[in-house]
Amino acid sequence: KLCEGILNILEKDTETSCQVACLEALRILSRDKKVLVPVTTKRSMQILMKLAKLDTVEDPLERVSEFPVIVEALKCLCNVIFNSSVAQKLSLELNLAAMLCSLLQECKDRPLVDDIKCFDLRLLFLLSLLHTDIRAQLRQELQGVQVLTQALESSLSVRWTEEYKVAEDRNRLPLSLQETDCAIEALKALFNVTLDSWNVHSKNESHQFRYMAAILRHCLLTKGPTEEKTEELH
Repeated sequence: KLCEGILNILEKDTETSCQVACLEALRILSRDKKVLVPVTTKRSMQILMKLAKLDTVEDPLERVSEFPVIVEALKCLCNVIFNSSVAQKLSLELNLAAMLCSLLQECKDRPLVDDIKCFDLRLLFLLSLLHTDIRAQLRQELQGVQVLTQALESSLSVRWTEEYKVAEDRNRLPLSLQETDCAIEALKALFNVTLDSWNVHSKNESHQFRYMAAILRHCLLTKGPTEEKTEELH
């Protein structure tokens, strides 16, 4: 009942502060599998996707004031999909992975979007982990390897000296916590999407994997904000 009431409020045009408070409450509730049924319907998923700006044809990141709502909606979707096989199946029907890839590309070279990027990547990781059809869709239809590699490249602030050679700076400062978390989520999603990639057939795939290998080498030479985070990154 409580989840249904919260979703009814979220379906209306309410103030940002109210939306954030409702989403925070729903995120906490969605950790409990016993109360997930009202949240794992097509309507409920579409409400959360709309709040996460995943279904818009306009610029989803136009208003900075809406960023907290987007982040909380993505967090809710992470919990719901992790805890519900019904939600995982609905994700394929609703084409969630494609929308997440589009939002991720919108984040490129934008300020103040690290949290959005991080939870977008975490959701792609969960989808690619829990649903084999979505993993295949990411690899084959959505250019997932390229999209995720670019997200990793951006998080690590990679600079190139040659086609497959990254510039190394020994005096470079460690990554921030947000940059490290984004890189970690990108790496986890990339692992899932490339898990079955034993045979590289095309010239484009060969280029993509060489490109990714150069970034991964750079990643191993990069430090996070703490020893613990550096170890997690590596």
